Amino acid sequence: MADPRDQPDHQEEIEGATPGEQLIEACRRGNTDLLQEIIDNAGGPEKAAILLNETKSVLGNHLYHEAALRGNYEIIDILLDQDGFECDPINRQEGDTPLHSAVRFINSLPSPLSEHNLEFASSLLAMMTEAGSDPRIRNKAQLTAAQLCDPKLASLKNQLNDALDIVQNQGDYIVDDGDLADGGEEEGYEGSGSDFDEVEYREQRKGRNGKA
Repeated sequence: MADPRDQPDHQEEIEGATPGEQLIEACRRGNTDLLQEIIDNAGGPEKAAILLNETKSVLGNHLYHEAALRGNYEIIDILLDQDGFECDPINRQEGDTPLHSAVRFINSLPSPLSEHNLEFASSLLAMMTEAGSDPRIRNKAQLTAAQLCDPKLASLKNQLNDALDIVQNQGDYIVDDGDLADGGEEEGYEGSGSDFDEVEYREQRKGRNGKA
């Protein structure tokens, strides 16, 4: 069956749209070629970052949300590779970060998750958290991404809590493991924990544990 995106009507719709509308369409449909073309023609990295960060859907979703809500891995990979790209924009409706949106996508997959879907979900979350998406942030329902995750998906909840553990322990303080089971984040935290050195953190933690 032909891809509807290859039909003339669809192409005319894309070509007549603004760059922002085209970006939203690209992120929704997983159109990596269109996304890359718009980035390349934005007039440089700074202008591209502004365009990517400020474009929103009519419902208040950023591009990162639109891609994450559909599990569009390759689109997210391109977005996260752009200098100055914001990892933790908040959407208007739920107060979600894109990490929340990715969890909503994963929760919507057929249950129980197939081995392929579980591996994909784990890779998606890993890419996002390693690139700087902050697992501490709560949405309007006061839920972190880990707390939003389906309780049946224990391995993914643990993965998100491990990521949260790493961000929490960027400093020299230690978070109680019981706190992590409940979400583990600072109450009301809405900041961004973008850059951290996981290897350095692991070594520091080994050192602290060795002194215990």
